[in-house]
Amino acid sequence: MSDTSLKSQPERLYGRQRGHPLRARQQRLLDEALPRLRLNPDQAANPQAAFTGAPVQGVWLEIGFGGGEHALDQAQHNPDVGYIASEVFENGLCSLMSRIVPEGEEDTITPPDHFRIWPDDARQLLKSLPDGCLDRAYLMFPDPWPKARHAKRRFIHPENIRELARLLKPGAVWRVASDHPVYQDWVFEIMGAQDLFDAPPPAKGERPEDWSPTRYEAKAYREGRVPFYWTFTRRGA
Repeated sequence: MSDTSLKSQPERLYGRQRGHPLRARQQRLLDEALPRLRLNPDQAANPQAAFTGAPVQGVWLEIGFGGGEHALDQAQHNPDVGYIASEVFENGLCSLMSRIVPEGEEDTITPPDHFRIWPDDARQLLKSLPDGCLDRAYLMFPDPWPKARHAKRRFIHPENIRELARLLKPGAVWRVASDHPVYQDWVFEIMGAQDLFDAPPPAKGERPEDWSPTRYEAKAYREGRVPFYWTFTRRGA
């Protein structure tokens, strides 16, 4: 499929931003803790400067962190990295923050030195970041939007691929995982038609070493689906 045969992505954000009603603790996390933990829009122009403590050795971005278990595990195992975790679903935001913020400290929590949350559309962040600022990116079990008429909503899209290629340094990796057959076929098709990333075949059914588990991966195994794990590498000198 060529870039011209695939419709441009709409500016609007599709999908839910809230699931079940929020409990009092969750609302406090959103109202009081999130402003202290988030990456502010004016920090996007120089993301390395947004992290406190020792200077970071690189910046990693996770697009759509779900429940947050993957983002926190990767950040904990890579303490010299500045980690930006992006998610718009409020229940997912609360799930992650509940692991960071002790109860009763929602309005006083000191942000982790090297971890920030982006609670808005990740595409807005991508457009605001400077060229070559990322050392790694993740897209873990994204919404597959399986109906053909919704294909333009999928994150794996020529527009987003070009944006990530602008942001990732040459040799940087972009890790993608999916358990949905429609999305898996889509990744093969779209990534096979671009020349910005090396796109070798994925690992199938077994998570590669140093990848972190997610609840969506566990659900896939329970329901008999086979996850695919891709590692794309940004081409360039």
